[in-house]
Amino acid sequence: MIDIHRLRIFLSVVASGSINAAADHLGMSGSAVSQHMTALQKETGLTLFERHGRGIEPTAAARTLAAESERLMAEVKRLDSVVTDLREGSTGSLSIGYFASAGSLWMPTLAKKLQAEMPGLVLEMVLTEGYPPGESPPVDLDVMPDDPRETLRPGYGMRRLVRDPFVALVPAGHRLAGRRSVPMIELAEESWISSDISAGITESLIARACAAAGFRPRYTVEAQDHYTATAFVAAGVGVAVIPQLASRTRVPTSVRRLRLTSPSPTRDIVALTAPGARSNPAAVRAVELLTEIATASRKDR
Repeated sequence: MIDIHRLRIFLSVVASGSINAAADHLGMSGSAVSQHMTALQKETGLTLFERHGRGIEPTAAARTLAAESERLMAEVKRLDSVVTDLREGSTGSLSIGYFASAGSLWMPTLAKKLQAEMPGLVLEMVLTEGYPPGESPPVDLDVMPDDPRETLRPGYGMRRLVRDPFVALVPAGHRLAGRRSVPMIELAEESWISSDISAGITESLIARACAAAGFRPRYTVEAQDHYTATAFVAAGVGVAVIPQLASRTRVPTSVRRLRLTSPSPTRDIVALTAPGARSNPAAVRAVELLTEIATASRKDR
């Protein structure tokens, strides 16, 4: 069994680059840090550091252990918070994961409402977008597009918040700019700009809609986020298809937004509650408020 305190010291040594630097950062003596590293090497049976000039260099095994430990330490931090809340009989903290467009449009309102109702609540907002499936940071409540690779988590509660349709973005001078809607097939010959940070559910839904319309999109730029893709559209590089939620912020006047038809691709936005947080009143209330906020934002479009 690896000692968690020793693992924290190890991560500091790897990040700091030396025993002495880690000791300074941790408020410990260099000899104490060195003893912990010797003990950790015995616990793991691994060579974690090698001499390099007058200092030390983490081995490949050490770098792998450090990378794998980051997620564990995030879980330990969250568990410490839960234990503190249970000991004090309070719901003093809540970690909420979000994706970029939900973060800018929903999270400020959610934070304001939650803290008005629970003045002692400490919120930790975590950007969980862009990680490979199953590798995003652990949080009490995760707001995300519904994706079977991510949302089918054993023991988690799931609430569907809103359906988010996709829209087409075209430059102001484009032949379609004067329209309010456009059938998907009319985009078949355009130069497309991709915007999915992780080739995830967004890209899959767009590909499926294009296939239903009888074509494959011709991507000429891979931007990997909605806001950069929008900037490329504004520059006249091509067109983009993005979720409507993402199109509600940072869209310049030189870009036109068109409703998509035949078909009309949509995505579901859901809130996932971790097993340990399902009895947390702050998490329960956060889901209720998110449902209200998401519904109100849908009506405002």
